[in-house]
Amino acid sequence: MASEQHSQSNNPGYAHQQAPYASINGSQLWGRIFTGMLLSALLASAATWYVVEYWHIPEVNARRVSPRRGLNSGEKRTIRIFQKNSPSVVFITKLQRQRDFFTMNVYQRPRGTGTGFIWDRAGHIVTNFHVIRGASAVRVRLYDHSTWAAKVVGTAPSKDIAVLRIKAPRSKLRPIVVGRSSNLQVGQQVYAIGNPFGLDRTLTVGVVSALNRQIKSLTGRPIQGVIQTDAAINPGNSGGPLLDSSGRLIGVNTAIYSPSRANAGIGFAVPVDTVNRVVPSLIKHGRLIRPRIGIMIIQDPNFVRSLGKYGVMIARVSARGPAARAGLRGVRETIDGDLILGDIITAVNGKKVRGANDLLEYLEKRRVGQTVTLTIDRYNKVFRVRIRLY
Repeated sequence: MASEQHSQSNNPGYAHQQAPYASINGSQLWGRIFTGMLLSALLASAATWYVVEYWHIPEVNARRVSPRRGLNSGEKRTIRIFQKNSPSVVFITKLQRQRDFFTMNVYQRPRGTGTGFIWDRAGHIVTNFHVIRGASAVRVRLYDHSTWAAKVVGTAPSKDIAVLRIKAPRSKLRPIVVGRSSNLQVGQQVYAIGNPFGLDRTLTVGVVSALNRQIKSLTGRPIQGVIQTDAAINPGNSGGPLLDSSGRLIGVNTAIYSPSRANAGIGFAVPVDTVNRVVPSLIKHGRLIRPRIGIMIIQDPNFVRSLGKYGVMIARVSARGPAARAGLRGVRETIDGDLILGDIITAVNGKKVRGANDLLEYLEKRRVGQTVTLTIDRYNKVFRVRIRLY
């Protein structure tokens, strides 16, 4: 037995495996078990307390709603104006033809959106020229979300105005109420309805910030008498109506002044007096018909200024026109090859003419058959002639 015990004690592997257990007696083992059970109980108690304390959500009731006292008069007017005029505003989509590179098929793709408004029950829609410029087709979506193919009836690029027509039932067409822009005052409230960034029938409110502004059209000719407003106007608002506090059309939103092409508080609208004069001509003739006096003019304003004068010089007089009958003269050449300068128009009905745009603007405000008085400068001799427009 002594020999067997000595052999076991000298076995390193066995001694390493059995040494821990050999050093723990029965009482120590039960102590460790009891300690583990106690720690487990404490941890379980702590977890139960955490769940009860932090995860028990008490019942929460909704806040009591305080009754409102009613809309004020300004809010009621704004709501009334929007509800009255919103059905007159349309959503315009410009389409352009595009050819598929692989199949060579031609299809139409949306290339921009804008706004317009119903002009009459014949289906005429007024918008900006730049909204439909370059379009191969145009679609118009009405207030009831019905969509109609539109035909371009006429355009006036120098005024940034275009007229479309849709063949929709008269029951779907609610023409906008037309007002006047000649009696507007800075500070009066205005309302713009449009489709900025494709968000249809958006209302913004502002004031008339300034009057008689001038902006450049796509043709380079200035648009006179433009209304400036701080009502928010963004891309997509173009062609939409600018309304007064009576809900009447006073302008067509056409441009913004902003480096980022987003609203900066400066928007412009073509005055309704111009629109009301141009649209009938577009519907009837497809273009803007200006009354004429039978002359061709020298377009370069610096030419007259180089003579130390102002006005528009007549380059040629039509043989059978009213200017010829009134005795006006254009630029002529003598037998010796010298040039004789033409007459210079310095005023129309007493209003100064500083350049070609002024003359055209004055004539556009007249009708065929009306008579105007021209002030003429002929070699420093000033006289007046009456001419019947044709």
